[in-house]
Amino acid sequence: MSEKLFDELIALQEEKVFRLAEKIIPHITRDDILQPNDFPALENHPFFRYEEGVLEGLRTARMALRAKTCE
Repeated sequence: MSEKLFDELIALQEEKVFRLAEKIIPHITRDDILQPNDFPALENHPFFRYEEGVLEGLRTARMALRAKTCE
């Protein structure tokens, strides 16, 4: 996988997470979802937490790829 592909996957997942957050809290902003613990409706929503976890997994995989290519 290339870093460009990871960037595209991450951008798509970020949009998915934001759209889901908007369904839960209509007035939410992109900055707000950086701290979902400030919003109990997000913090305790299993689908939001799952999609957020997928996003973090993609980010972690991209960092591992970067580290591997720097060796």
